[in-house]
Amino acid sequence: FPDMYAFTLRVISCLCIFQGGVFSEECSYGVFGKRETFLVPAGGSLSLFCVVQHCGGNWTGNWKRQNLTTSTTVENSARHRFTIGPVSANQSKLHLKILSVRESDEGFYTWNVKWSDGSHDVSHWMQVNVTKGVAFERKPLHRVLVCTGAFLCLPVILGLARCLSSEVKQQPHPRIESVCGVFDLVEVSHSFISSYMLQLLYADISQDALRNQKAQREPVEPTVYSTVRFF
Repeated sequence: FPDMYAFTLRVISCLCIFQGGVFSEECSYGVFGKRETFLVPAGGSLSLFCVVQHCGGNWTGNWKRQNLTTSTTVENSARHRFTIGPVSANQSKLHLKILSVRESDEGFYTWNVKWSDGSHDVSHWMQVNVTKGVAFERKPLHRVLVCTGAFLCLPVILGLARCLSSEVKQQPHPRIESVCGVFDLVEVSHSFISSYMLQLLYADISQDALRNQKAQREPVEPTVYSTVRFF
């Protein structure tokens, strides 16, 4: 039993130490934000945020913007809207939304918090660069108009394609006519050559007949006999 009693005391001591450590843990104050660079086109919108861990205490703060020359406080306005929402009993999330971004909005942004004891704390700097491009958001009406125009143009495109295909099919006819003309020319040439050959044949036969007639009409030369006398 003494060993059992000692083991029980050790377990109770460990539980007390663990419970005391959990409840004695203190909440640390701070501001948490991600260091990041944003490229925003002129006329677009931008949203920045950070988390304040206040541990349930009182605090105040504001957004700061700093560039190469000045440091200013971002006031809540029609273009600059910031809101605060609870994350837990010890944390709150701060949002800064900038509408219709201008070149004057370019710079480094941070959240500056003031605690109840008068101390200050800031979040990481978030860099905002404004580009020259203009953001263009297509509205649903614009998309509907584009789709309607595409459907209306489709029959016209199909009609033009059909007309072009029919014209392409009709183009080989002149080639057939030219081929027929070639055949006619070949036939004419063949007939001309045949007649010319017949004329040559007739001429050859006529010349042979004339030679035969001439040979028959020539008189036969008489035979002359001579006598030779010896003295």
